[in-house]
Amino acid sequence: MRNIADTSAAIPPLAAGSFAHVEHWIFDLDNTLYSHEARVWPQVDERITLFLAELFGLDGLSSRALQKYYYQRYGTTLKGLMEEHGIDPADFLDFAHQIDLSLLDPNPELGEAIAALPGRKLILTNGSRGHAENVAGKLGILHHFEDIFDIVEAGFLPKPERATYEHFLARHAVDPARAAMFEDIEKNLLVPSALGMQTVLIVPKTPDPFRESWEQAAVEAGHVHHVTADLTGFLRPLGRLEERPGKAGGTIAAPGVP
Repeated sequence: MRNIADTSAAIPPLAAGSFAHVEHWIFDLDNTLYSHEARVWPQVDERITLFLAELFGLDGLSSRALQKYYYQRYGTTLKGLMEEHGIDPADFLDFAHQIDLSLLDPNPELGEAIAALPGRKLILTNGSRGHAENVAGKLGILHHFEDIFDIVEAGFLPKPERATYEHFLARHAVDPARAAMFEDIEKNLLVPSALGMQTVLIVPKTPDPFRESWEQAAVEAGHVHHVTADLTGFLRPLGRLEERPGKAGGTIAAPGVP
């Protein structure tokens, strides 16, 4: 792994033609479609800690430790609570996502870049549909997405589980060989890459003090095809692919070439 403090050195130039075949654009939500400065995820994280504290009568430090234990073992705190305590996931999700989005500003530039992508756009998140709708709506980009595949749709089996991706692909008739996945956690790109997707790791422009260092590292690995700290800038040239593969007499414009 490379330290994200040197993010600029970790961003390779866009490979010409790497996305020319892509017609399904799949985006994670939290810390992918917005930057950490909006303080969206820290609020969710704090709400989860509070949920555990109230559920078990714990102090803050003990609740935080239990939260991280469930996260490491089960992939999400919710999955741990369901497996070990049989809690109602609806109650948990409603509580965790009662947050303030006042620091999340509309991002019309990102919206334009997403709108220009040729093909379908989908959100695949370990959060709830309501949370995704609220966040994408505040960003002003919700209407650019065909649908949202959330943790409920996944049967509460979170990324990076292979079955979750397979369920998503079947549910939305997505050909992984013609898809690209944008995600802020490196391990969540292992399965998409293995299935044949182009993968893009989103790293923060500045270190996020509310996340573990491994969660925001610019990783050099075979399953991470591209790394960027600027999602909008990364997407812009991809919207200028004028011809798609297989069109008679057509040529494939390289990303970034007018």
